[in-house]
Amino acid sequence: MADDRTALVVVDAANVIGSRPDGWWRDRAGAARRLLAKLGTLEQRLDQPAEVVVVLEGAAKAAVTGETNPEFEGLHVVSAVGSGDDAIVDVVAAAAEEDGDRPITVVTADRELRDRVEALGARTIGPRWLLDRIDS
Repeated sequence: MADDRTALVVVDAANVIGSRPDGWWRDRAGAARRLLAKLGTLEQRLDQPAEVVVVLEGAAKAAVTGETNPEFEGLHVVSAVGSGDDAIVDVVAAAAEEDGDRPITVVTADRELRDRVEALGARTIGPRWLLDRIDS
């Protein structure tokens, strides 16, 4: 990601959290909070300025009280009303419509979601890329 424009990084939280068997299923909101806390350092670890959007769905939505939670400063959290995948596609579509040249990366391993956002011009990358950056 080497570009001087502010990139958009959209994180499929359910997919990233589910990519490692660490007991996340026992406390989905807690797992989401842990991910959000680590994501606060992501922009510092990228090659360019980035806006980070994290999409939560289901029980994981209890991790936050709203879209701008001071506990997770620097992150924009979207609580999906329905499908998390649909919310991610909506975020990507809106960003692409607003600025068709803006670099957009979606972090997910979900093949169907990858196809949907790539059709909108987004780049996709798997959870390992993200975890390598926030776990170090």
